[in-house]
Amino acid sequence: MPVSLKVLEHTHWKLRVAPALRGPGLRCLIREGKTMTPELDGKVGIVTGGTSGIGRETAVLFAKAGAKVVVAGRREREGEETVEMVRAAGGDGLFVKTDVSKASEVEALIQTTAERFGRLDVAFNNAGIEGVRAPVVRQTEEDWDRTIEINLKGVWLCLKYEILQMLKQGGGGAIVNMASITGIVGAVGAAAYSASKHGVIGLTQTAALENAKSGIRINAVCPGFTETPMADRIFRVPGVHKYVLSCHPIGRLGRPTEIAEAVVWMCSDRASFMTGQSLVLDGGFLAGSNSPS
Repeated sequence: MPVSLKVLEHTHWKLRVAPALRGPGLRCLIREGKTMTPELDGKVGIVTGGTSGIGRETAVLFAKAGAKVVVAGRREREGEETVEMVRAAGGDGLFVKTDVSKASEVEALIQTTAERFGRLDVAFNNAGIEGVRAPVVRQTEEDWDRTIEINLKGVWLCLKYEILQMLKQGGGGAIVNMASITGIVGAVGAAAYSASKHGVIGLTQTAALENAKSGIRINAVCPGFTETPMADRIFRVPGVHKYVLSCHPIGRLGRPTEIAEAVVWMCSDRASFMTGQSLVLDGGFLAGSNSPS
């Protein structure tokens, strides 16, 4: 099949880019005469919470990087929309309705992935909720339990069954867990959310230590405030958007694609020496107080 190539020139190198084509193995980069396969070429990946926001962007970028993608979430219509986007990006995928707080559903997700695509190589455990914002003394037990169940127990269940599948098939793997900058510092009115994300970081480090010799790398990503439906819900409170924006020295919120790009990198062989780490992408939020100019 004839393929037209665009040529991009840089001071130190020349890169020829083949346009995205459908089907595995057809997308390629040719740099200095050497063919470069996509970062996740031939791999199989899972994205939980893939119905919107960062999860949806990551599912699409997984596909563009050459992976087959299983999208998991509770909202079927949005999940199928993500799968359509995956296919439009030249990938193959399916949606599996999953509540990550239920062990039977997570186990079924991994089993379905293995049955459909034969294996599991990479995973992004992204599903999460913000919970109800309230001071510790006014937080209900019901909201605390629900937030921890989804954000922390859900990550633990996904890790458990993903690791078991990767160990069974051999060959290692890469897993990224969704944490947050509020897993590193506290957040007024978000005790359950912050506690869940602190827990994700500790869980990530422990799982990484336990599985390093098996070639399974496990890391976390810690975004600052990002332009997602979750952030939109938080910003409904008057004055919150202006305040949050002022906390980011870079002068804007993060974009879902920026976080997704980092997740793809962490899942790729380019991050082969990285495990047990929490990558912060926060526009300078944690660097220190952002004094008015």
